[in-house]
Amino acid sequence: MTPPRERRQPQRSCVGCRTVRAKRELIRVVRTPNGEIKLDTQTQKVPGRGAYLCPDPQCLTRAVRAKALERALKAPVPDEVLEELARQLTAQSAGPAETGSVRKSR
Repeated sequence: MTPPRERRQPQRSCVGCRTVRAKRELIRVVRTPNGEIKLDTQTQKVPGRGAYLCPDPQCLTRAVRAKALERALKAPVPDEVLEELARQLTAQSAGPAETGSVRKSR
């Protein structure tokens, strides 16, 4: 009898650092068909255009600075979404992390 085959894990790239990781390891930000931008943290199945970030506050800072999230979602990202994402990443990061503001530069 042949051994069971391992299922392939879907891979996605972080828009901040461009590292390829398993989809489940990343946080998804989605622009829904009606134009709302929100986090898709639980199911990763909310319909719409998605962008993925590593669970690292530095990746968010890089993505905001380079406007990679806006480019990936093809829409401006509201400050409220960025602040919620920063809070979530800071809570998830292991060890002491800098908790700086991630405001968009205009």
